[in-house]
Amino acid sequence: MTQPLNQITEALRQQIDQLPPGLQAAAKYILDHPADFGLDPIRETAAKIGVSSNVLVRLAQRMGFDGFEAFRAPFRTALVTDSEDHMSQSWLSDMQDGDTFSEAQAQFAQNAQNVVMRSLRLMHPDKVRQAVEIMTRSDRCFVTATRASYALSYYFSYTGRMAHPGLRLVPRHMGAATDDLLDATPGDCLIAITVSPYSSDTIQSMRLARRKSMPIILIADSEVIAPGIEPDVVFPVSTRSLHHFSSYAGAMVVLECLLGHLFQAGGDAARERVDAYQKSREDTGAYWRPSQPPRIRRT
Repeated sequence: MTQPLNQITEALRQQIDQLPPGLQAAAKYILDHPADFGLDPIRETAAKIGVSSNVLVRLAQRMGFDGFEAFRAPFRTALVTDSEDHMSQSWLSDMQDGDTFSEAQAQFAQNAQNVVMRSLRLMHPDKVRQAVEIMTRSDRCFVTATRASYALSYYFSYTGRMAHPGLRLVPRHMGAATDDLLDATPGDCLIAITVSPYSSDTIQSMRLARRKSMPIILIADSEVIAPGIEPDVVFPVSTRSLHHFSSYAGAMVVLECLLGHLFQAGGDAARERVDAYQKSREDTGAYWRPSQPPRIRRT
């Protein structure tokens, strides 16, 4: 059977008071943590709640599903949004027809969609293939950006190093990125992220990388950002926004695509590094875990 997600969660809210204690705990967890429920396997979900896997199966049947996987499927679909491009844009029209605040939200949402779509449209597969080849054959991939763009470079290096252990965020501390590039070689590469007004630190890093014969991958709002800057691959991104600063949604989706290709190229070794990383974090208590299942307040 197929049910809309909002219909399932509403049914859980309506029935939770009539459920046995174990099923109540499971229902409350699902309502409070729908994303985790959509991602985690049944045993992990049961462990988080503090119940047996059979409780989740019974709850699924109670809600009219054949089994746990069918029950979880709408929550997974809501996360991955595989069919989002086929869905109607009526939600946007509805917002545009609302009050002044809703109309503004519709404008912001439409702009974000336009920024993302344009940035992806300009991301030609030939360029992506060339960039991935540069990264995978390089001993080290230095990633640099400053100010607001720094958040993008941090995320890309933090996540991407599990696909490519040679990814290095520069600057690492309070110095300049050029300090960390002093021992770079032609066997390394530089990934630079900058949008107007362009960072002089980032431009200096690219010039140093070129002098060292390093391949350069640039993510920017223009293919020409300064004299003497000649990247091997440029991913032009849209940065148009309806406020006073650049939108980074386009740059972010470009980085996400590159990460996807890196993990695909990394294969089983990348998957093992992710698993080892997660285990290390769990073993050292990096992630918060509830000490006991949530209590159900009875009226």
